Formats: sequence, structure tokens, C-alpha cells
Amino acid sequence: MTEQNANTTILIIDDNPTNLEVLYGALDQAGYKVLVEMDGQRGIAAVQRHQPDLLLLDVMMPGIDGFETCRQLKADPATHEIPIIFMTALSDTADKVKGLAAGAVDYITKPFQQQEVLARIDVHLKLRQANREIIHQKELLEERVQARTAELAAAMQTLLDTQLQLVQREKMASLGNLVAGVAHEINNPIGFLNGSINNAKDYMQDLLDYIALYQHHHPNPAVAVQDKAKNIDLEFLTEDCTKLLDSMKGAIDRIQGISISLRTFSRADTEYKVSANLHECIESTLLILKYRLKANEYRPAIEVVQDYEQIPEIDCFPGQLNQVFMNILANAIDMFDEIAQTQSFAELEANPQQITIRTVMIENKVQISIGDNGKGMSEDVKAKIFEHLFTTKGVGKGTGLGMAIARQIVVEKHGGSLEVQSELGRGTEFCIRLAIAG
Repeated sequence: MTEQNANTTILIIDDNPTNLEVLYGALDQAGYKVLVEMDGQRGIAAVQRHQPDLLLLDVMMPGIDGFETCRQLKADPATHEIPIIFMTALSDTADKVKGLAAGAVDYITKPFQQQEVLARIDVHLKLRQANREIIHQKELLEERVQARTAELAAAMQTLLDTQLQLVQREKMASLGNLVAGVAHEINNPIGFLNGSINNAKDYMQDLLDYIALYQHHHPNPAVAVQDKAKNIDLEFLTEDCTKLLDSMKGAIDRIQGISISLRTFSRADTEYKVSANLHECIESTLLILKYRLKANEYRPAIEVVQDYEQIPEIDCFPGQLNQVFMNILANAIDMFDEIAQTQSFAELEANPQQITIRTVMIENKVQISIGDNGKGMSEDVKAKIFEHLFTTKGVGKGTGLGMAIARQIVVEKHGGSLEVQSELGRGTEFCIRLAIAG
């Protein structure tokens, strides 16, 4: 008797008391826990109740025979894995095949040879134990594979996020450096011109005062002086010169405003969020894209409708939000340029291309909507628009990173939301919602 056998239960189903006595004695002496039943129906109930490790089943029994008993046990998920060994005096091959087809694992032929019975039982118990171990190892392996797959998926997502961040930083750094450089180069001559215009106005006023004083004290100058005054239209020059200088000062102020917008767009984000005016961010982005909005030989100018409500400044990374506005607006312009390749100038004039930008407060959030009246998106494209490397543009015209980066900036960096509404033939609208305080 072994400890392993003592933990092993064998059920015998046989209507012959002599057979039961012989088998029970042999198995009990071998140390197995033995249960007995004398018909198939009771045997099925006992199997379901006790879940034995192995079943010795007589073929010929009253009621349901061994074949049917076996089929019912194998059809039940709770009992189908229990090995069944048929016991029979039949030696016909067809009956053996029938039993094996019903799900039995072996046959024992009557009259019994105890050593053979014990050997066959031992083999099938070991096989079942090995099968259980295989299943257990398979489950462990599947768990490890799932865990490893999850780790790889997380690593891949981290890699993609890092890639997006690097691309984002590189793009913004390159564009920011370029724009900041242009703004800096503008500032120097504009500063000089601004100071010079102020001086020129002072000088001109002094000259005009001198001329007026001269005319007051010498109302009848020499003929040559009078002729020169008529030739240069001295009265008109006196009136228009101040206006001209004022216009020049206005132009310089406008250029200074452009320079400020350029610096607003290109400002580098710090490690922490700062308070920013989103209207200024949008305006600076539109300034960068202004040259692309103008009319060209293929299409009329793209109209930009700005419907701004009063909104507070928000805590954000303004440089990153500028990139979001840039990506959305640039994609809309790209789409209009594509349409221009398939429609005539007259058709486009009849249906002007338009981008609408709206800002509004909703509860405690700022909402920025950027929509167009272009060709719209299919449901399939709309479902993938924020995916990494997805693009609707031709080869070499798009990286598939723009909207993925935009979503990362809005959702992950700012805790906001970025949604798209679109319908084929009816345009597209991107809706950004950001909390006032980050």
C-alpha cells in the first residue's frame, strides 16, 4: 500500500457479486479507496457524486449497458476526463472497437488476472496524472505567454508614446527655432525704424514750424522761392507729410504685432504649465499659416470665420497646444488643396472653402471647435484618425503622426478631450475641451 494509492479512488460498476468481491479485494489490498455499484444508472450517479480517479465498468449489465453508461459519462463535461476501463468476457473485436469509440481507454478480459488488472490500472492512473500535469504546464505557459504579451504590448505602447514625444519635440523645436529666429531678425530693424520714425516726426515738425515762421515774417519771398513752392505743392506736402509719417508708424506697429505673434507661437514650454490666452495661441497659429490661406492659381482664398466668446486664460503648455491647432488647421488646408485638384476655380468660388473656429465656456471647461465645410470622413477613417501612423495622404505627404500627437497633447498632457465629428460630403469638426485649471 502506498500513500498515493490511498488518495486514489476507483469505482467498480458490475452486477456480478463474485467479480465485485475479487476486484474489491485486490484493489483494497493494493491500497486504493474502492467504491462499488451494481448497475449503470447508479454508477453514473456515483461518478458524479464522488468524482473517482478511475472507473472499472462491466459491459453487460441490466438497465443501461456499459456502452451507454460510458457514452453518458463522456458526454458530461464534469466526468468526461475520468478514464474508463471496460470489463468483459466478450472477445469480439467489434465490441472492443465499440467500447473504445464510446470513450473507454482500455479493456480487461474476464476471468481476471489480478496482476494484469493492477498493472493496467497503474498505467492509466499514471497517464491521467501525466495528462493533468501537461494541462497544468500548458495553463502556466499560457499565463506566462499572456503576461509576456502584456509586457510587450506595454513596452510597445511606451515606445510609441516616446516616439510621438520625440517627434513632437523635434517638430516644435525646429519650427520654434525658425519662427523665433525670424522674429528676432525682424525686431532689430523694426526697433531701429520705430526710433527713426519718431525722430523723423520731430525733425519734420521742426522744419514745418520753420517754414511757417519764415512765411509769416517774409510773406513776399523772391520769385524763385515762390516758383519752387508752387512746383513742389508746398501746401499739400505740409499737410500730407505728417499723415505719411503716421501711416509708416502704423505699419511698423503692425510688423511689431506680427513679431509678437511669432514669439507667442514659438515660445518653448517649461517643465510646468503656465497661464495662457488661447485666443492669442490661435491667432499666432493662423499667422504662421496665413500664406497658405491666401488665393492661388488653383483656388480662391480660404475664409476663416472666428467666433470667439469671452474665455479665461488656462493653465497649459501653450507651445504644445499651438502644435495641436497647427495640425488641425494644416490638415484642413491640405484637404481643401486636394479638392482644388478636382474642381474648377469657378466651382470653388460658387462654394467658398471655409474654416470656422469657435471658442466657448462649457461648465468649467474651455471648448475650442475647429470645423471645415470640406469633403468629410468615412466612418472607417474617423475611427482611425487618431491612430499612430494612420494617414489619408499620399506617399511622402503625411507621416501619420500629426493627429496622434495632437491627441496625446490634449488627452495625456492636459487631461482634456479631443473628439471628431464628420460626415462624408458635410465637413469635419474637431472639438477640444480643456479644464481652466490644470
